Amino acid sequence: MSGHSKWATIHRKKGEIDAARGKVFQKLAKELYVAAKSGAPDPDSNAALRMVVEKARSANMPKDNIEKAIQKAAGSQDNDNYEAIRYEGYGPCGVAVMCDCLTDNKNRTAGDVRAAFSKHGGNLGTSGSVSYMFERRGIIAIPNDYPEDDMMMTSLDNGALDFVSNEDSYVITTLAEDFIKCKKALEDAGVKEFLTSEVTFLPTNTVEITDPEKREKLDTLLERLDDLDDVQDVYCNLKED
Repeated sequence: MSGHSKWATIHRKKGEIDAARGKVFQKLAKELYVAAKSGAPDPDSNAALRMVVEKARSANMPKDNIEKAIQKAAGSQDNDNYEAIRYEGYGPCGVAVMCDCLTDNKNRTAGDVRAAFSKHGGNLGTSGSVSYMFERRGIIAIPNDYPEDDMMMTSLDNGALDFVSNEDSYVITTLAEDFIKCKKALEDAGVKEFLTSEVTFLPTNTVEITDPEKREKLDTLLERLDDLDDVQDVYCNLKED
């Protein structure tokens, strides 16, 4: 199927240094905790938790860390009241930016997000101002060590919207509701390694920045937002190089 590799435009991720990975795992642990507290602490019977578990695995979060976060929720008597909030706005050159947060203090989070936008050339918008530019999709990337025709047919037969063959990988796009089914079918077909596998938000259109100074401003804005403890994910519709 035609098309470029969309997974290059997925939300910003941390680097590989230990400190950054630790922060990613801390955010994932919070998301696992909230998902497990909101339903059964069993990924097989809690679809929301299963999605977060897949996301954690994609980020190479150790299995022990995942299990500890779920067990903490299962055995906790705390009334931790985390609320999911989305902030939307624009960065330099009109790039759409969307932040998904989990917070126990809305005023703190709103102030931190607003400050990041205003200090780095962005503008915080109203709810719905940019979210319509994104679609919730499952993204699965695997090495191209497997027969292409087999992987394509398995994917398409199990809900894939798109199958892209790159130089070193196959990238499969699904609807969010077909993500688990498609991944399991690939596993059943013999796939052992996943380069990434998660449900995320992809832009329906992208904005290109050719000015290096403006690109640097946008990168700084995205990094500052991603560094905030209450921000779980940051998405934008920047056209990747």
